[in-house]
Amino acid sequence: MGSSGWVLPEEVLAGAPTHTPRPGELADLELILSGAFAPLTGLLTSADLASMSRRGRLADGTPWSVPVTLEVPTDLIAGMDLGDPLHRALVVTDFEGTPVAAVDVVDAWPTRDGMTGVGGPVRRINDPFPGPFASLRRPPAAVRERLPDGRVLGVVADAPLHRPQLAQIVLATRTLQAHPLVLIPVAEPTAGGLPPEALVRCVLAARDRMPAATIVTVPLRRRANEIHDALARARVAQAYGATHLLATGPAMSGGGPRVIVPRELAYDSRDGQWRTRDDIPARNQRLALGDDEIQDLLDRGFGLPEWHTPPAVARELARALPPRRWRGLVLFFTGRSGSGKSAIARRVAAALRENGERTVTLLDADLVRRELADAPEPAGGGAGDRTARRVGWVAAEVARHRGVAICSPAPPSAAALRYARAAAQAAGAGFVLVALSTPAEVCRGRVAAGLVDRPGAREGAGVDGRSDDGYHEPADADLVLDTTDLSVEAAVAAVLEHLTQNGWTEP
Repeated sequence: MGSSGWVLPEEVLAGAPTHTPRPGELADLELILSGAFAPLTGLLTSADLASMSRRGRLADGTPWSVPVTLEVPTDLIAGMDLGDPLHRALVVTDFEGTPVAAVDVVDAWPTRDGMTGVGGPVRRINDPFPGPFASLRRPPAAVRERLPDGRVLGVVADAPLHRPQLAQIVLATRTLQAHPLVLIPVAEPTAGGLPPEALVRCVLAARDRMPAATIVTVPLRRRANEIHDALARARVAQAYGATHLLATGPAMSGGGPRVIVPRELAYDSRDGQWRTRDDIPARNQRLALGDDEIQDLLDRGFGLPEWHTPPAVARELARALPPRRWRGLVLFFTGRSGSGKSAIARRVAAALRENGERTVTLLDADLVRRELADAPEPAGGGAGDRTARRVGWVAAEVARHRGVAICSPAPPSAAALRYARAAAQAAGAGFVLVALSTPAEVCRGRVAAGLVDRPGAREGAGVDGRSDDGYHEPADADLVLDTTDLSVEAAVAAVLEHLTQNGWTEP
């Protein structure tokens, strides 16, 4: 992997190409730089990845089982000379454009069209802006110095701590005679859509329900592979000083802290305590609420029961995730040109403005192209992706302030749609994707006949002037409508009914 002491002259870094990684990649880089991914000192190379998949070790023999990589546009590093240390530096910036790290690109390999994986040592350039709760974001070495001697129980609090989870922590710390170390991931919203800062508030609200604990925030993200996720958590917990880890998923440590599998607990209605189920008669047991049940109660504005959730935690959750009818919402329409998405979007916006429940912002393709798209769309790739990403970002900001953003941009790619959904979730808002699955031949006929409610539409062209024949209907749409024989009024009614049935608007 090379040495973490890699140094280059400042003038070399000043002329190096820059890249802003995806949030997960930036989080991994911060874990490397802070020492939380020790003994890793850089991004894995292709040889490391191959060796890891075969034998669970890096190419130099270091035990390691979590892929930690960075993907960049191929054009960005096309001029690099990987054999010359003075001509292979890559500067990584955060989302505000501040340089935070430099990568010594010793290896590069193709990953997908237009993208290349890079590997090599990394070093810090600037400390990243810590964001909210900066006092809790401490490097592993500083945390280890302040831990008491003896056993340390690591707990990855990737969701609010309700009474069942708190009882598990109390039981495990008493059994082990251990000091609890609570690690709060803040690299992304929780699986339930809770923003990181709201998760921190929820965990802090539960402090009086657990033994005196050391609480830190870590830029730890979820991984699609559950095994890699468990191994990464174990590595980070060990780096912070945990000798034991309370499992929240697959019980795997990869040679790190000993994993403690939680006991099966239930609420004892006789005295209001949480105990192992075997110690409670069946008629007196109440089982913990599932994640879907908790989310449903919050979505509908019902209070979480006190037997299950401490009141202070329930208040923080209700503040961060109000009922859906009061929560920000991004309503995103996608479909071929001629499917009617702009006409439907405008009429839905008008209907929502009529009842006065919500502030509504309409981000129509024409308006976005005129006010936001200051450069022509790039040729090739998904049609309208740059504009769609801008729309997604602006919509998320509207929804962050609990308004409704209604979007109908040019047909975006699946990646642009994922970006828009993730941006909304990061803002603590909802995201409803409406796909107009009208067949291409119907849409082309409408455009040719001049029936499309859009100035300047051309036969066989999208709203941005390019063909959208390559449009692919999204697989994760919340509502699918075929407008071949469906009037605009009926489509609007279907959208409004969907919003009402799912709690986003009042009946």
